Amino acid sequence: MNLHRLLNARLAAGKPVRVALIGAGKFGSMFLSQVPHTPGLEVPVIVDLDRDRARDACRTVGWDAERIARTAFTDDGVRAIAGGAMDVVVEATGNPAVGIRHARAAIAAGKHVVMVNVEADVLAGPLLAEEARKAGVVYSLAYGDQPALTAEMVDWARATGFRVVAAGKGTKYLPAYHDVTPDGVWSHYGLTAGEAQSAGMNPQMFNSFLDGTKSAIEMAAIANACGLDVPSEGLLFPPCGVDDLPHVMRPHDKGGVLEKAGLAEVVSSLERDGRPVFRDLRWGVYVVLEAPNDYAADCFKQYGLKTDASGRYAAMYKPYHLIGLELNISILSAALRNEPTGQPHDFRGDVAAVAKRDLRAGEMLDGEGGYTVWGRLMPASKSLSAGALPIGLAHRVKLKSDVAHGAVVRWSDVEVDENNDTVKTRRAMEAAFSARR
Repeated sequence: MNLHRLLNARLAAGKPVRVALIGAGKFGSMFLSQVPHTPGLEVPVIVDLDRDRARDACRTVGWDAERIARTAFTDDGVRAIAGGAMDVVVEATGNPAVGIRHARAAIAAGKHVVMVNVEADVLAGPLLAEEARKAGVVYSLAYGDQPALTAEMVDWARATGFRVVAAGKGTKYLPAYHDVTPDGVWSHYGLTAGEAQSAGMNPQMFNSFLDGTKSAIEMAAIANACGLDVPSEGLLFPPCGVDDLPHVMRPHDKGGVLEKAGLAEVVSSLERDGRPVFRDLRWGVYVVLEAPNDYAADCFKQYGLKTDASGRYAAMYKPYHLIGLELNISILSAALRNEPTGQPHDFRGDVAAVAKRDLRAGEMLDGEGGYTVWGRLMPASKSLSAGALPIGLAHRVKLKSDVAHGAVVRWSDVEVDENNDTVKTRRAMEAAFSARR
Protein backbone atom coordinates (compact mmCIF):
# COMPACT_ATOMS: atom_id res chain seq x y z
CA MET A 1 0.00 0.00 0.00
CA ASN A 2 3.04 2.26 -0.04
CA LEU A 3 4.42 1.86 -3.56
CA HIS A 4 3.20 5.23 -4.81
CA ARG A 5 4.65 7.04 -1.80
CA LEU A 6 7.98 5.24 -2.22
CA LEU A 7 8.03 6.05 -5.94
CA ASN A 8 7.40 9.72 -5.21
CA ALA A 9 10.34 9.69 -2.82
CA ARG A 10 12.58 8.27 -5.55
CA LEU A 11 11.33 10.92 -7.97
CA ALA A 12 12.01 13.69 -5.46
CA ALA A 13 15.53 12.34 -4.98
CA GLY A 14 16.12 12.42 -8.73
CA LYS A 15 16.50 8.63 -8.91
CA PRO A 16 13.68 7.30 -11.08
CA VAL A 17 13.06 3.57 -11.36
CA ARG A 18 14.50 2.54 -14.73
CA VAL A 19 13.17 -0.42 -16.68
CA ALA A 20 14.36 -2.38 -19.70
CA LEU A 21 11.41 -3.91 -21.54
CA ILE A 22 12.12 -7.00 -23.64
CA GLY A 23 9.22 -7.74 -25.97
CA ALA A 24 6.89 -4.99 -27.19
CA GLY A 25 3.88 -7.19 -27.94
CA LYS A 26 0.44 -6.82 -26.37
CA PHE A 27 1.54 -7.24 -22.75
CA GLY A 28 4.52 -4.95 -23.24
CA SER A 29 2.41 -2.35 -25.06
CA MET A 30 -0.12 -2.28 -22.23
CA PHE A 31 2.70 -1.60 -19.79
CA LEU A 32 4.15 1.10 -22.03
CA SER A 33 0.79 2.88 -22.14
CA GLN A 34 1.04 3.53 -18.38
CA VAL A 35 4.63 4.80 -18.34
CA PRO A 36 3.88 8.46 -19.29
CA HIS A 37 1.34 8.56 -16.47
CA THR A 38 3.70 7.21 -13.80
CA PRO A 39 6.13 9.95 -12.75
CA GLY A 40 9.31 8.41 -11.40
CA LEU A 41 9.20 5.43 -13.79
CA GLU A 42 11.32 5.46 -16.95
CA VAL A 43 11.95 3.00 -19.80
CA PRO A 44 15.30 3.98 -21.33
CA VAL A 45 15.56 0.86 -23.52
CA ILE A 46 13.12 -1.38 -25.38
CA VAL A 47 14.26 -4.66 -26.90
CA ASP A 48 12.35 -6.28 -29.74
CA LEU A 49 13.30 -8.33 -32.79
CA ASP A 50 11.45 -5.73 -34.88
CA ARG A 51 12.61 -2.31 -33.69
CA ASP A 52 10.26 -0.47 -36.03
CA ARG A 53 7.33 -2.42 -34.62
CA ALA A 54 8.42 -1.46 -31.12
CA ARG A 55 8.51 2.24 -32.08
CA ASP A 56 5.07 1.89 -33.66
CA ALA A 57 3.81 0.29 -30.45
CA CYS A 58 5.02 3.30 -28.47
CA ARG A 59 3.18 5.67 -30.83
CA THR A 60 0.04 3.56 -30.67
CA VAL A 61 -0.10 3.69 -26.87
CA GLY A 62 0.38 7.45 -26.76
CA TRP A 63 4.10 8.15 -26.40
CA ASP A 64 5.09 11.52 -27.79
CA ALA A 65 7.99 12.03 -30.18
CA GLU A 66 10.29 13.37 -27.46
CA ARG A 67 9.86 10.29 -25.27
CA ILE A 68 10.45 7.97 -28.23
CA ALA A 69 13.55 9.92 -29.28
CA ARG A 70 15.22 9.51 -25.90
CA THR A 71 14.53 5.75 -25.82
CA ALA A 72 17.02 3.24 -27.19
CA PHE A 73 15.56 0.51 -29.40
CA THR A 74 17.58 -2.65 -29.99
CA ASP A 75 17.16 -6.30 -30.93
CA ASP A 76 19.92 -7.58 -28.63
CA GLY A 77 18.55 -8.16 -25.14
CA VAL A 78 21.69 -9.60 -23.57
CA ARG A 79 23.81 -6.66 -24.73
CA ALA A 80 21.19 -4.15 -23.57
CA ILE A 81 21.10 -5.73 -20.11
CA ALA A 82 24.88 -5.80 -19.76
CA GLY A 83 25.35 -2.20 -20.88
CA GLY A 84 22.29 -0.48 -19.48
CA ALA A 85 21.72 1.50 -16.30
CA MET A 86 18.39 -0.06 -15.31
CA ASP A 87 16.91 -1.36 -12.08
CA VAL A 88 14.48 -3.91 -13.50
CA VAL A 89 14.37 -6.12 -16.59
CA VAL A 90 10.90 -7.08 -17.81
CA GLU A 91 11.02 -10.27 -19.91
CA ALA A 92 7.88 -10.35 -22.07
CA THR A 93 8.87 -12.34 -25.14
CA GLY A 94 6.89 -15.52 -24.49
CA ASN A 95 9.77 -17.65 -25.80
CA PRO A 96 11.01 -20.04 -23.08
CA ALA A 97 14.61 -20.35 -24.29
CA VAL A 98 14.98 -16.62 -24.84
CA GLY A 99 13.34 -15.86 -21.50
CA ILE A 100 15.77 -18.06 -19.60
CA ARG A 101 18.74 -16.45 -21.36
CA HIS A 102 17.54 -12.94 -20.57
CA ALA A 103 16.75 -13.77 -16.95
CA ARG A 104 20.22 -15.15 -16.38
CA ALA A 105 21.81 -12.13 -18.05
CA ALA A 106 19.83 -9.82 -15.76
CA ILE A 107 20.75 -11.80 -12.64
CA ALA A 108 24.43 -11.74 -13.65
CA ALA A 109 24.21 -7.96 -14.13
CA GLY A 110 22.59 -7.44 -10.72
CA LYS A 111 19.18 -6.46 -12.10
CA HIS A 112 15.77 -7.50 -10.84
CA VAL A 113 13.72 -9.69 -13.20
CA VAL A 114 9.97 -9.50 -13.76
CA MET A 115 9.10 -12.64 -15.69
CA VAL A 116 6.04 -12.00 -17.82
CA ASN A 117 7.24 -15.03 -19.79
CA VAL A 118 5.40 -17.67 -17.75
CA GLU A 119 6.42 -20.30 -20.30
CA ALA A 120 10.04 -19.81 -19.24
CA ASP A 121 9.04 -19.69 -15.57
CA VAL A 122 7.37 -23.09 -15.70
CA LEU A 123 10.25 -24.61 -17.64
CA ALA A 124 12.99 -23.46 -15.25
CA GLY A 125 11.62 -20.78 -12.89
CA PRO A 126 12.39 -22.51 -9.58
CA LEU A 127 16.07 -22.67 -10.54
CA LEU A 128 16.14 -19.08 -11.86
CA ALA A 129 14.49 -17.77 -8.70
CA GLU A 130 17.03 -19.55 -6.54
CA GLU A 131 19.87 -18.10 -8.60
CA ALA A 132 18.37 -14.62 -8.20
CA ARG A 133 18.02 -15.01 -4.44
CA LYS A 134 21.67 -16.05 -4.16
CA ALA A 135 22.66 -13.01 -6.24
CA GLY A 136 20.63 -10.66 -4.04
CA VAL A 137 18.13 -9.63 -6.72
CA VAL A 138 14.42 -10.25 -7.17
CA TYR A 139 12.92 -12.74 -9.61
CA SER A 140 9.18 -12.10 -9.79
CA LEU A 141 6.01 -13.24 -11.49
CA ALA A 142 4.24 -10.42 -13.32
CA TYR A 143 1.40 -8.64 -11.56
CA GLY A 144 -1.59 -8.21 -13.85
CA ASP A 145 -1.20 -11.75 -15.12
CA GLN A 146 -3.31 -14.34 -13.34
CA PRO A 147 -0.55 -16.31 -11.55
CA ALA A 148 0.70 -13.29 -9.60
CA LEU A 149 -2.83 -12.14 -8.79
CA THR A 150 -3.70 -15.62 -7.53
CA ALA A 151 -0.51 -15.79 -5.49
CA GLU A 152 -1.48 -12.50 -3.84
CA MET A 153 -4.88 -13.91 -2.86
CA VAL A 154 -3.34 -17.11 -1.53
CA ASP A 155 -0.91 -15.09 0.57
CA TRP A 156 -3.77 -12.93 1.86
CA ALA A 157 -5.76 -16.01 2.89
CA ARG A 158 -2.85 -17.69 4.66
CA ALA A 159 -1.63 -14.51 6.35
CA THR A 160 -5.10 -14.02 7.84
CA GLY A 161 -5.18 -17.56 9.20
CA PHE A 162 -7.26 -19.43 6.63
CA ARG A 163 -6.53 -22.78 5.03
CA VAL A 164 -6.39 -22.55 1.23
CA VAL A 165 -8.55 -25.27 -0.28
CA ALA A 166 -8.24 -24.28 -3.94
CA ALA A 167 -6.90 -21.38 -5.96
CA GLY A 168 -6.71 -20.51 -9.62
CA LYS A 169 -8.46 -18.71 -12.42
CA GLY A 170 -11.34 -18.89 -14.84
CA THR A 171 -11.26 -19.53 -18.57
CA LYS A 172 -13.43 -20.54 -21.50
CA TYR A 173 -13.11 -24.31 -21.83
CA LEU A 174 -14.64 -27.33 -23.50
CA PRO A 175 -12.88 -30.73 -23.83
CA ALA A 176 -12.83 -30.46 -27.63
CA TYR A 177 -10.60 -27.39 -27.41
CA HIS A 178 -7.50 -29.52 -26.71
CA ASP A 179 -7.34 -30.55 -30.38
CA VAL A 180 -7.97 -27.11 -31.92
CA THR A 181 -5.20 -25.84 -34.19
CA PRO A 182 -4.40 -22.28 -35.32
CA ASP A 183 -6.49 -22.88 -38.46
CA GLY A 184 -9.67 -23.20 -36.41
CA VAL A 185 -9.05 -20.89 -33.50
CA TRP A 186 -10.82 -17.69 -34.55
CA SER A 187 -14.36 -19.10 -34.70
CA HIS A 188 -14.09 -19.80 -30.97
CA TYR A 189 -13.32 -16.13 -30.36
CA GLY A 190 -16.17 -14.93 -32.58
CA LEU A 191 -13.76 -13.56 -35.21
CA THR A 192 -12.93 -14.21 -38.82
CA ALA A 193 -9.35 -14.85 -39.85
CA GLY A 194 -9.33 -11.51 -41.65
CA GLU A 195 -10.54 -9.60 -38.59
CA ALA A 196 -7.90 -11.23 -36.43
CA GLN A 197 -5.16 -10.53 -38.94
CA SER A 198 -6.11 -6.86 -39.26
CA ALA A 199 -5.93 -6.59 -35.45
CA GLY A 200 -2.44 -8.09 -35.44
CA MET A 201 -3.54 -11.15 -33.44
CA ASN A 202 -1.25 -14.19 -33.51
CA PRO A 203 -3.32 -17.36 -34.11
CA GLN A 204 -0.86 -19.73 -32.42
CA MET A 205 -0.59 -17.55 -29.32
CA PHE A 206 -4.36 -17.19 -29.00
CA ASN A 207 -4.77 -20.90 -29.60
CA SER A 208 -2.51 -21.63 -26.63
CA PHE A 209 -5.11 -19.86 -24.48
CA LEU A 210 -7.91 -21.92 -26.00
CA ASP A 211 -6.43 -25.43 -26.15
CA GLY A 212 -5.68 -25.59 -22.42
CA THR A 213 -1.93 -25.06 -22.64
CA LYS A 214 -1.86 -21.58 -21.12
CA SER A 215 -4.13 -22.66 -18.28
CA ALA A 216 -1.82 -25.57 -17.49
CA ILE A 217 1.24 -23.32 -17.56
CA GLU A 218 -0.36 -20.74 -15.30
CA MET A 219 -1.54 -23.33 -12.77
CA ALA A 220 1.94 -24.84 -12.66
CA ALA A 221 3.34 -21.38 -11.96
CA ILE A 222 0.80 -20.88 -9.16
CA ALA A 223 1.53 -24.27 -7.63
CA ASN A 224 5.28 -23.69 -7.70
CA ALA A 225 4.95 -20.21 -6.20
CA CYS A 226 2.33 -21.02 -3.56
CA GLY A 227 3.25 -24.53 -2.47
CA LEU A 228 -0.02 -25.91 -3.81
CA ASP A 229 -0.45 -29.30 -5.44
CA VAL A 230 -1.89 -29.93 -8.89
CA PRO A 231 -4.56 -32.49 -9.86
CA SER A 232 -3.04 -35.94 -10.32
CA GLU A 233 -4.75 -36.52 -13.69
CA GLY A 234 -4.64 -32.99 -15.07
CA LEU A 235 -6.93 -30.00 -14.81
CA LEU A 236 -10.64 -30.74 -14.44
CA PHE A 237 -11.91 -27.34 -15.68
CA PRO A 238 -15.22 -27.75 -13.79
CA PRO A 239 -17.99 -25.37 -14.91
CA CYS A 240 -18.46 -22.97 -12.03
CA GLY A 241 -19.67 -19.43 -11.41
CA VAL A 242 -18.48 -17.20 -8.61
CA ASP A 243 -21.45 -17.94 -6.35
CA ASP A 244 -20.77 -21.68 -6.54
CA LEU A 245 -17.02 -21.61 -5.89
CA PRO A 246 -17.30 -22.71 -2.22
CA HIS A 247 -19.64 -25.58 -3.18
CA VAL A 248 -17.85 -26.91 -6.27
CA MET A 249 -14.21 -26.22 -5.37
CA ARG A 250 -13.99 -28.34 -2.22
CA PRO A 251 -12.83 -31.94 -1.72
CA HIS A 252 -14.84 -34.96 -2.85
CA ASP A 253 -15.51 -36.06 0.71
CA LYS A 254 -17.07 -32.66 1.40
CA GLY A 255 -19.29 -32.74 -1.69
CA GLY A 256 -17.04 -30.96 -4.19
CA VAL A 257 -14.98 -31.98 -7.22
CA LEU A 258 -11.44 -31.84 -5.84
CA GLU A 259 -9.47 -34.99 -5.07
CA LYS A 260 -8.12 -33.21 -1.99
CA ALA A 261 -7.67 -29.77 -0.49
CA GLY A 262 -4.79 -27.50 -1.47
CA LEU A 263 -4.99 -27.67 -5.27
CA ALA A 264 -4.48 -25.25 -8.15
CA GLU A 265 -7.44 -25.58 -10.52
CA VAL A 266 -9.19 -23.72 -13.35
CA VAL A 267 -12.95 -23.17 -13.57
CA SER A 268 -14.74 -23.01 -16.92
CA SER A 269 -17.11 -20.27 -18.05
CA LEU A 270 -18.99 -22.83 -20.17
CA GLU A 271 -21.16 -25.76 -19.18
CA ARG A 272 -20.15 -28.96 -20.95
CA ASP A 273 -23.03 -28.52 -23.42
CA GLY A 274 -21.73 -25.07 -24.35
CA ARG A 275 -24.19 -22.98 -22.36
CA PRO A 276 -22.66 -20.03 -20.48
CA VAL A 277 -22.10 -20.44 -16.76
CA PHE A 278 -24.10 -18.02 -14.63
CA ARG A 279 -21.85 -15.28 -13.20
CA ASP A 280 -18.74 -16.85 -14.68
CA LEU A 281 -15.15 -16.03 -13.74
CA ARG A 282 -13.69 -16.17 -17.24
CA TRP A 283 -11.37 -13.19 -16.76
CA GLY A 284 -10.66 -13.47 -13.06
CA VAL A 285 -8.94 -15.33 -10.24
CA TYR A 286 -10.15 -16.91 -7.01
CA VAL A 287 -9.20 -18.56 -3.75
CA VAL A 288 -11.46 -20.91 -1.78
CA LEU A 289 -10.75 -20.90 1.94
CA GLU A 290 -11.86 -22.86 4.96
CA ALA A 291 -12.88 -21.35 8.30
CA PRO A 292 -10.56 -22.68 11.03
CA ASN A 293 -13.30 -22.64 13.67
CA ASP A 294 -17.02 -22.10 14.27
CA TYR A 295 -16.53 -18.47 15.19
CA ALA A 296 -14.90 -17.63 11.85
CA ALA A 297 -17.65 -19.57 10.03
CA ASP A 298 -20.26 -17.49 11.87
CA CYS A 299 -18.44 -14.36 10.72
CA PHE A 300 -18.67 -15.56 7.10
CA LYS A 301 -22.44 -15.60 7.47
CA GLN A 302 -22.64 -12.33 9.37
CA TYR A 303 -20.68 -10.47 6.72
CA GLY A 304 -22.47 -11.89 3.72
CA LEU A 305 -19.90 -14.27 2.24
CA LYS A 306 -21.20 -16.91 -0.13
CA THR A 307 -20.46 -20.28 1.46
CA ASP A 308 -21.20 -23.93 0.92
CA ALA A 309 -24.08 -25.51 2.84
CA SER A 310 -21.85 -26.21 5.85
CA GLY A 311 -20.88 -22.56 6.15
CA ARG A 312 -17.21 -23.53 6.51
CA TYR A 313 -16.03 -22.98 2.92
CA ALA A 314 -16.05 -19.50 1.37
CA ALA A 315 -14.41 -17.81 -1.59
CA MET A 316 -12.78 -14.55 -2.49
CA TYR A 317 -12.31 -13.61 -6.12
CA LYS A 318 -11.21 -10.85 -8.42
CA PRO A 319 -13.42 -10.72 -11.53
CA TYR A 320 -10.90 -9.20 -13.93
CA HIS A 321 -7.20 -8.91 -14.58
CA LEU A 322 -5.66 -6.06 -16.54
CA ILE A 323 -2.50 -7.72 -17.84
CA GLY A 324 0.24 -5.19 -18.63
CA LEU A 325 -1.75 -2.24 -17.29
CA GLU A 326 -0.99 -3.56 -13.79
CA LEU A 327 2.65 -4.49 -14.34
CA ASN A 328 3.98 -1.46 -12.45
CA ILE A 329 3.08 -3.23 -9.20
CA SER A 330 5.72 -5.91 -9.84
CA ILE A 331 8.31 -3.45 -11.08
CA LEU A 332 7.95 -1.10 -8.14
CA SER A 333 7.71 -3.91 -5.60
CA ALA A 334 11.03 -5.29 -6.84
CA ALA A 335 12.81 -1.94 -7.17
CA LEU A 336 11.46 -0.20 -4.07
CA ARG A 337 10.76 -3.02 -1.60
CA ASN A 338 13.02 -5.79 -2.90
CA GLU A 339 10.01 -8.12 -2.91
CA PRO A 340 8.52 -10.27 -5.68
CA THR A 341 4.84 -10.41 -6.51
CA GLY A 342 4.95 -14.20 -6.51
CA GLN A 343 8.03 -16.33 -7.00
CA PRO A 344 8.59 -20.09 -7.44
CA HIS A 345 10.10 -21.79 -4.41
CA ASP A 346 9.42 -25.41 -5.33
CA PHE A 347 8.87 -27.66 -8.33
CA ARG A 348 5.37 -29.07 -7.78
CA GLY A 349 3.64 -28.59 -11.14
CA ASP A 350 4.90 -29.33 -14.63
CA VAL A 351 3.37 -29.11 -18.11
CA ALA A 352 3.87 -32.01 -20.51
CA ALA A 353 3.45 -32.01 -24.28
CA VAL A 354 0.47 -34.13 -25.43
CA ALA A 355 -0.27 -35.15 -29.03
CA LYS A 356 -3.21 -33.33 -30.68
CA ARG A 357 -3.45 -36.09 -33.28
CA ASP A 358 -1.56 -39.22 -34.24
CA LEU A 359 2.01 -38.02 -34.75
CA ARG A 360 4.58 -39.80 -36.86
CA ALA A 361 8.34 -40.18 -36.51
CA GLY A 362 10.09 -37.47 -38.49
CA GLU A 363 7.51 -34.76 -37.76
CA MET A 364 8.57 -31.51 -36.10
CA LEU A 365 6.80 -30.36 -32.95
CA ASP A 366 5.69 -26.74 -33.01
CA GLY A 367 5.14 -25.81 -29.35
CA GLU A 368 2.38 -24.06 -27.43
CA GLY A 369 -0.85 -23.48 -29.35
CA GLY A 370 0.39 -25.14 -32.53
CA TYR A 371 -0.71 -27.98 -34.75
CA THR A 372 0.98 -30.90 -33.01
CA VAL A 373 0.82 -30.69 -29.21
CA TRP A 374 -0.96 -29.07 -26.28
CA GLY A 375 0.20 -28.76 -22.66
CA ARG A 376 -1.25 -30.92 -19.85
CA LEU A 377 -0.68 -30.06 -16.19
CA MET A 378 0.96 -32.86 -14.21
CA PRO A 379 2.45 -33.24 -10.74
CA ALA A 380 6.18 -32.68 -11.22
CA SER A 381 7.03 -36.01 -9.61
CA LYS A 382 4.72 -37.80 -12.04
CA SER A 383 6.09 -35.89 -15.03
CA LEU A 384 9.67 -36.75 -14.11
CA SER A 385 8.94 -40.43 -13.49
CA ALA A 386 7.15 -40.65 -16.87
CA GLY A 387 9.99 -38.91 -18.70
CA ALA A 388 7.48 -36.41 -20.08
CA LEU A 389 8.75 -33.78 -22.51
CA PRO A 390 8.04 -30.29 -21.11
CA ILE A 391 5.85 -28.21 -23.41
CA GLY A 392 8.49 -25.48 -23.25
CA LEU A 393 10.93 -27.76 -25.05
CA ALA A 394 8.47 -28.94 -27.71
CA HIS A 395 9.68 -26.25 -30.13
CA ARG A 396 11.19 -27.28 -33.45
CA VAL A 397 12.25 -30.72 -32.22
CA LYS A 398 11.92 -33.82 -34.37
CA LEU A 399 10.04 -36.93 -33.35
CA LYS A 400 11.93 -40.19 -33.61
CA SER A 401 8.93 -42.28 -32.53
CA ASP A 402 5.23 -42.35 -33.38
CA VAL A 403 3.02 -40.83 -30.65
CA ALA A 404 -0.68 -41.64 -30.49
CA HIS A 405 -3.37 -38.97 -30.27
CA GLY A 406 -3.80 -37.97 -26.62
CA ALA A 407 -0.55 -39.57 -25.45
CA VAL A 408 2.17 -37.74 -23.55
CA VAL A 409 5.27 -37.05 -25.64
CA ARG A 410 8.38 -38.26 -23.82
CA TRP A 411 12.00 -37.17 -23.94
CA SER A 412 12.76 -40.55 -25.51
CA ASP A 413 10.33 -39.77 -28.38
CA VAL A 414 12.31 -36.77 -29.66
CA GLU A 415 15.79 -35.92 -30.81
CA VAL A 416 17.32 -33.95 -27.93
CA ASP A 417 20.47 -31.86 -28.08
CA GLU A 418 21.82 -32.29 -24.55
CA ASN A 419 24.34 -29.50 -25.21
CA ASN A 420 21.58 -26.97 -25.80
CA ASP A 421 21.66 -24.33 -23.05
CA THR A 422 17.89 -24.49 -22.45
CA VAL A 423 17.95 -28.28 -22.18
CA LYS A 424 20.89 -28.12 -19.77
CA THR A 425 19.08 -25.54 -17.63
CA ARG A 426 15.96 -27.68 -17.48
CA ARG A 427 18.00 -30.77 -16.59
CA ALA A 428 19.74 -28.80 -13.83
CA MET A 429 16.40 -27.62 -12.46
CA GLU A 430 15.01 -31.16 -12.43
CA ALA A 431 18.10 -32.50 -10.66
CA ALA A 432 18.14 -29.74 -8.07
CA PHE A 433 14.48 -29.85 -7.10
CA SER A 434 13.61 -33.52 -7.53
CA ALA A 435 16.34 -34.32 -4.99
CA ARG A 436 14.45 -32.24 -2.38
CA ARG A 437 11.12 -34.01 -2.71
